[in-house]
Amino acid sequence: MVKLKKSSMSLDTTGEPVFTTRFAIALVLMAIGLAWLFYYYFGVHPKPHGYTGYTKSDYRGLPVLRDLRDWNYLIAFGLFFIGLLVSAHPKTPFGRGRLVAPMMVACFVIGLAWICVYYVTSGASYWHDIWIFNDLNQKNLVVGIAWMAIGFAFATRWE
Repeated sequence: MVKLKKSSMSLDTTGEPVFTTRFAIALVLMAIGLAWLFYYYFGVHPKPHGYTGYTKSDYRGLPVLRDLRDWNYLIAFGLFFIGLLVSAHPKTPFGRGRLVAPMMVACFVIGLAWICVYYVTSGASYWHDIWIFNDLNQKNLVVGIAWMAIGFAFATRWE
């Protein structure tokens, strides 16, 4: 009888469970953050985007989100980034094994790309057509640096 060996191509080499409570919490936080961001931008925020002289009556959707205005971006990105931080823990698949380095590099590259896209497009005539970037203006730098900070959180788990 031939014994099967564990595949060397497996992403999880530690033998720990893939789907843990911590990982489920991370996924839920990231999903809520993304849902909040897209609902605010497309469901509450007035159109056309990129204009800053809106009055309270221009907003639509839930009254709570209307009153928060641009704080919605902080809440949405905050939930998403906290979810990523939770997923960097060694008890999650992203925080152990072979997924740590790709997650770290991906966060660094996304952060750098976010800042580069902001700088390259901020003076262009099509600036108001770029979703979310057009509303954040200088806050795009904070989002890009936050992506890189999450990359450093993954870097501490890299062996």
